[in-house]
Amino acid sequence: MENKYIHVLAMELNLLPWQVENTMKLLNAGATIPFISRYRKEATGSLDEVQVGNIRDLFNKYQELEKRREAIIKSIDEQGKLTEELRKRLDEAMTLTELEDIYLPYKPKRKTRASVAREKGLEPLADILFRQTEKDISGAAAQYLNDQVETVEDALQGARDIIAERINEDQQSRNLVRRQFSQGAIIASKIIKGKEEEGIKYKDYFDFAEPLNRCPSHRLMAMLRGEDEGFLRVSIEPDAEKAVTQLNRQFIRGAGDGSNQVTLAIKDSYKRLLSPSIETEFRALSKEKADMQAIGVFAGNLKQLLMSPPLGQKRVLAIDPGFRSGCKVVCLDAQGNLLHNETIFPHPPQQETTQAIKKIGTLVNAYKIEAIAIGNGTASRETEAFIRKIKFERDLKVFVVSEAGASVYSASKTARDEFPDYDVTVRGAVSIGRRLMDPLAELVKIDPKSIGVGQYQHDVDQHKLKESLDQVVESCVNAVGVDLNTASMHLLTYVSGLGLQLAKNIVDYRKEQGEFTTREDLKKIPRMGPKAFEQAAGFLRIRNGRHPLDNSAVHPESYYLVEKMAKDLGHPVDDLLKDESLRKQLDINRYIDEKAGLPTLTDIMNELAKPGRDPRSAIKVFEFADDIHTIEDVQPGMVLPGIVTNITNFGAFVDIGVKQDGLVHISQLADRFVTNPADVVKLHQHVKVKVVEVDLARKRIQLTMKNVK
Repeated sequence: MENKYIHVLAMELNLLPWQVENTMKLLNAGATIPFISRYRKEATGSLDEVQVGNIRDLFNKYQELEKRREAIIKSIDEQGKLTEELRKRLDEAMTLTELEDIYLPYKPKRKTRASVAREKGLEPLADILFRQTEKDISGAAAQYLNDQVETVEDALQGARDIIAERINEDQQSRNLVRRQFSQGAIIASKIIKGKEEEGIKYKDYFDFAEPLNRCPSHRLMAMLRGEDEGFLRVSIEPDAEKAVTQLNRQFIRGAGDGSNQVTLAIKDSYKRLLSPSIETEFRALSKEKADMQAIGVFAGNLKQLLMSPPLGQKRVLAIDPGFRSGCKVVCLDAQGNLLHNETIFPHPPQQETTQAIKKIGTLVNAYKIEAIAIGNGTASRETEAFIRKIKFERDLKVFVVSEAGASVYSASKTARDEFPDYDVTVRGAVSIGRRLMDPLAELVKIDPKSIGVGQYQHDVDQHKLKESLDQVVESCVNAVGVDLNTASMHLLTYVSGLGLQLAKNIVDYRKEQGEFTTREDLKKIPRMGPKAFEQAAGFLRIRNGRHPLDNSAVHPESYYLVEKMAKDLGHPVDDLLKDESLRKQLDINRYIDEKAGLPTLTDIMNELAKPGRDPRSAIKVFEFADDIHTIEDVQPGMVLPGIVTNITNFGAFVDIGVKQDGLVHISQLADRFVTNPADVVKLHQHVKVKVVEVDLARKRIQLTMKNVK
C-alpha cells in the first residue's frame, strides 16, 4: 500500500518520489519529525519539519482511504454484486468522495420512498419513464395497478421516486451539483424568531448572506456557533433553478409525457435528496477548512509564545498581583526553585505601602534578586508602578509577564506534585517567575488550549487541535534543546524519542545517581534502547560535561567526524569550538562519507561556531504609558505603546495597559494590503498604536498601526 502512494504524495506535495519514499521509511522505523528534519537531511533532501509532517499526514489520510475501500469492497461482495468492472472503479478511486459515490447505490439503507415503490413492483415502470420513449404514459402506468397501487398517479409517483433516487445516486449528477455548490453556493444565516434579544452577540448575522467561497473562516465559525447555540439558522446552497437546469440537460431527452415525468423526478431529487446531501458535504468541508485555518492560527501563535525570549538562569522575585487579597510574592533561585514566599498589601483597601516597600527591599537583598516579574492580571499596572518607585541598591529590570493559563497550572496535578505544601496563589506566582526565566520550560506544563492565543479553539475538531498543538510543542522543545540535568519531567516528555516513561526514568536517575556527565550515561536509563537514544541524544544538552560536544546539537553519531577534524589540525576538540581561525582551515568536503554528506557537515560547522546557542531572541523590557490605567483614560487620537497578545485571521489584539485589549483590524495593520496578520505582527511584539475609537458601553477599543511612528 505504501509504494502505491509514493508518486501520488510526491505529486501532491511537489516533492521527488525518493524524498517521499525515504521519509516514509524513516517514519515507519520510528523516527520522529524533529529527528528526521535535523539529522537525516541526506536521506530526505533536507526536508523541513513542515514537509515531513505533510508527508506523514497525507499518507495517514490515504491509509484511512484504503481502510474504507476495503470495507466497501467487502460490503458489496457480501451482497453478491461485486463485478470486475465495479472492483476496478473502486480500486481506481483516489478520494473518499469518489469512493462513497460509487458505493452509494449499494449502500444498505433504511426504508426510502424508492425502496417502498420497488416493493410495490414499480421499478419496470420507472425504467419505461426514464427511457422517455413511451407515448401512452397513463396506459403504461395502469398495467402496474394492484392492491398497493390504487391509481395511475400513485404508480407514476412511485416510479418518479425510484428515478429521483437513481439521479441522486448517479456519480455524474452528484459531481454536477457539487460544481454548482463550489462555484455559486451562498451561505446565509437568519435569527430564529423570538431569539433576537438573547442572541444579540450574533446581531451581525441576524440576516446575513455571502458567497461561501468568499466567507472567511472566522465568520463561518461564528455563524456555526450561533446555530449550535440555538440562535441562528444557517443554510448553504447555490441557485436551485440553475442546478436543476443543469440536471435537466443531463437527463431529459425530448419533450414528451415521459420527459415531463423525469423533469418532475429531477426537481424532486434535487430538492429532497441531492441538495441536502451535497449541502451536508459542503458544510463538513467548509467546517474542516475553517478548523484547519483556526488550528493554524492557534499553532502559529503558540509557537511564537513558546519561543518567547527567555531571561535565562537569574534569581527572580515574582509577584502575582491583587488588591483585596494582596500581592503574592515569591523568590526563586537561578534554577527556578522556590526559596521564599509571602504576601504584601501595597494597594487599597489595606494600603500598607510603606511596609510593602520595606519588605520588597529586604527580599531583593536577602536573596540577591536579579530581576522582578509581575503577572499581567488584576492590579498589574498598579503593582508595576509601585515596584518602579522603589529605589533598589542596584539596577533591577522589571518585566510584566503574561498570566494566561497560570491559574490552570496552579490548580493542576503537576503543580500539586511540585508544591504539595503550598496553595494555588504561591504556585501561580512561581509559574509567573519561571515564565520569565524560560517561557518554554514552564508553558509545556499547561494544556496549550488554556493559554488563550487562538480563535474558536473550543469549536474546532479537538483531536486535530491537540495533534497540531502537541506537534508545535515538540518542535519548539527540540529546536531549543533541553538541559538534561535541570529539565522537568514535563519538558523531557516532549524531547524526540522520549515520552512520559523515559522522562520519568531520567528524572529518577538524576535523583539517585546525581547529574549526568556525558550523553553516554543515557544508555544506563531503564528502557532507553538504541532507537530512543538515537532519537533523543542530539536534543539533550549537558553543560560542563566530560565531552565538549555534549552541550551542542552535534549528534553523538557524528562525534567521530569532529574528532577527525580536530586530529587533522593537531588540536583537541575544545579548540575547534573556541577558535574560528582553526575552523576556517577545514575543507569539509574531505569529511564526506557514506554516513554524512554536505548538509550534515554544514550543520556541524554551524554548531561548532555557536555550540548550544539558544535560537530564541534576547528579552526586552517594556513599559506602558504612565498615564493610562483604565479604559476611561483612553481617548481617540492617542498614540500608545502596546504588546501584541493574540493574533487572529481578522487582526491582532494589543494590550495597551488597561483591562481590555484593543483590536487592530487586519485593514489597520499596515499601509499596504494584508492577507495574513501573522505576516505583520508577532505574539508579544512591542508595537505603537493609535486609538481610533473607544466604546465604553461594550468595552471595546479600536486601534490602528497605519502611519504610526
